[in-house]
Amino acid sequence: MDSVDIIQFLENKTILVIGATGFLGKIFVEKTLRIQPNVKKLYLLVRAKDAYSATQRILNEVVEIELFKVLRDKWGGNLHSFISEKVAAVAGDISCDNLGVNDSNLREEMFREIDVVLNFAATTKFDERYDVALGTNTMAAFHVLSFAKRCAKIKMFLHVSTAYVCGETSGVITEKSFYLGETLGESKTSKLDINAEKKLADETLNQLQAENATKEKVNSAMKELGIKRARLYGWPNTYVFTKAMGEMLLGYYKENLPLVIIRPTIISSIYKEPLPGWIESLRTIDSIISGYGKGKLQCLPASPDTVLDMIPADMVVNVVISAMVANANANQYSADPIIYHAGSSMRNPIKISDLHEFLYTYFTKHPYIDNNGNKVQVSKGTVLDTWDKFQTYMAIRYLLPLKGLELMNLVFRQYFKEIYTNSDRKIKLVMRLAELYKPYMFFRGIFDNTNMEKLGATMKKSEADDEMDAFNFDPECIDWEDYIINTHIPGLIRYVIK
Repeated sequence: MDSVDIIQFLENKTILVIGATGFLGKIFVEKTLRIQPNVKKLYLLVRAKDAYSATQRILNEVVEIELFKVLRDKWGGNLHSFISEKVAAVAGDISCDNLGVNDSNLREEMFREIDVVLNFAATTKFDERYDVALGTNTMAAFHVLSFAKRCAKIKMFLHVSTAYVCGETSGVITEKSFYLGETLGESKTSKLDINAEKKLADETLNQLQAENATKEKVNSAMKELGIKRARLYGWPNTYVFTKAMGEMLLGYYKENLPLVIIRPTIISSIYKEPLPGWIESLRTIDSIISGYGKGKLQCLPASPDTVLDMIPADMVVNVVISAMVANANANQYSADPIIYHAGSSMRNPIKISDLHEFLYTYFTKHPYIDNNGNKVQVSKGTVLDTWDKFQTYMAIRYLLPLKGLELMNLVFRQYFKEIYTNSDRKIKLVMRLAELYKPYMFFRGIFDNTNMEKLGATMKKSEADDEMDAFNFDPECIDWEDYIINTHIPGLIRYVIK
């Protein structure tokens, strides 16, 4: 790949963004408008009933949020005029043909004008309903690809996946693509058939509805089906399984379309710009940080030596923009997509033991204030370095007392029924969450990022770029202790936990 100028590339380009109301999508939209105000158009596809509703969603959920403060300061009262010129909110649905864009004139305009298609859309729940996860993470990826292939000027399609499509692989995990029907690990099943999986999900849902199952039962059954099918083929949860299938469809059907797949690891808050620490919700590791700070997490089933492959969100977006520019028109004749691992484990690893120390340091000096205004005192807590130790701990600490409560409830004729039911429900929830997170708390893989390193070497700084590292995505520059203690946790407290 030749050296490229990102600012110059983005000028006068038209980009379709799928998932613009999501975490990474918002950061991409803000950055693009900030660094290159001469971008021609950003089409932002959102689920809405009409163009007006789509526009309101973009204004309320994207433009008006704190992330856009730098842009607001720059444009002042002219911001909305600038946005209306550069941004087109499109009502649609990625689960439908033509992405649900029913306005034929608009659709044809998009086919004529679009240069690049970016897909950030995903449902990231580990135990999402199987039908929902298939629709968003697998089949929708195919629908977006089909739309992109109809764009006359298309220069490339970039899809954001996850590094954990690798399942529970150990050792160095390379940046290689999937082939259609591939399974993982020691799966003894026959070739994976995505159409058959879709049919199974539809038939199961139809059967539940025919039985007049309650909404709760339908949700539970469809979630369990997703986990069951994922584990059958070698993946630990529905999220990474359906994302892997999405990659398979893209690689198989891409034809001559340049295709790049970005696989981020654990995405954390913004590292540097435009707003250090900005984050929208509790992401994978943040639930642990929140639980610990609130004094609710007394133990953690995890290997202290497990590498938590974290990467700040703005660095992921920098990889997306750089890869988009570097690979436009670059691999029309490549049989496989170009894969980038966006992570830190190869060059600047952080371990669970490191995070444990950082959390204790932060919350000891800055205790969380609960709803009653009281400071929450944290202890070091217990890290249980094997799954067997965790199960033993739970049995002694919670399950045995619960059995005693069950017996008392029988003796006293259901007097303790409500207490027992609530306790039983909470323990089952903890065990389920622990089971879902288990693959990542004991993960033994390191993500090779050779392609990401090569990408960094191609980036040429624009003379108009005042910030020397405006597109930096080198994790080696991160001081994890400083970032976690002074940026990430304060960001969580300010924007999410509150």
